[in-house]
Amino acid sequence: MASGDNLELSSITTTLHLGAHADAPSHYVCEGAGMGEVELSPYVGLCQVVRVSLSHGERIRPHHLGEIHAPRVLFRTDSFPDPEHFNKDFISLSPELIEHLHNQGCVLVGLDTPSVDPFDSKVLESHQALAHTGMYNLEGLVLEQVEPGLYTLIALPLKLEGADASPVRAILVSGVL
Repeated sequence: MASGDNLELSSITTTLHLGAHADAPSHYVCEGAGMGEVELSPYVGLCQVVRVSLSHGERIRPHHLGEIHAPRVLFRTDSFPDPEHFNKDFISLSPELIEHLHNQGCVLVGLDTPSVDPFDSKVLESHQALAHTGMYNLEGLVLEQVEPGLYTLIALPLKLEGADASPVRAILVSGVL
């Protein structure tokens, strides 16, 4: 605008899996729904943040949990502390955990790491458990300042037709709205 233009116009080129994002089923299931077709209701509502302290590279398993009181569960692992320096030994989710949460009525699970599966997984067992249960996920969340407890989650993905993921601006509101 300093040179006389009447507006500024920005653009970005990136993977849709950068930072806080939601995976679409098409990311891990052949013929799965793209981001433009997913429901929005799993991304808004009562949520429980759970902090786990495990060794790097471990998977969260059902016995690592206490009681779950919400249909959305976010895990604070603190195992991916600096997104500027990628580490491959972050904590991930076990398929058994996803099945366990589903059986308790959970519709969404998320965590503060790049993936629900270990970095070197080729089979993507936890992603496949999401597909089997019909649950949704969030990855790459920033939870370092968030204490365990109940919140209202708002993390709407963009309606990107045919996309295998979408960035989200995830916020937690104290208490229940």
